[in-house]
Amino acid sequence: MINTAYAMGQMGGSGGQAAGGGFGAFVPIILMFVIFYFLLIRPQQKKAKEHQETIANLKKGDRVITSGGIHGQITSLDETTVTLEIAEKVRIKVTRGTLAGLNK
Repeated sequence: MINTAYAMGQMGGSGGQAAGGGFGAFVPIILMFVIFYFLLIRPQQKKAKEHQETIANLKKGDRVITSGGIHGQITSLDETTVTLEIAEKVRIKVTRGTLAGLNK
């Protein structure tokens, strides 16, 4: 009978710890989110911002590459489109968003 009472007393004590452990179970998840933010999300946002700035600062004569792999030189610009000369007297129009970046 003493063993049973002692076991029940221990169970009540660990029940109180389990309630406090509920928040403790979320701490690793919160830490994982913080790590993902600094290692994955933030650098991706920074890269996207740099790409938008590059696209906004394009000018006539810049050599660019499209996301499809076409290399060309800008001959004219609009708000949404860019005309590229990809060979002598061969020009194509592409959307600004399809430009991957400057060709160095």
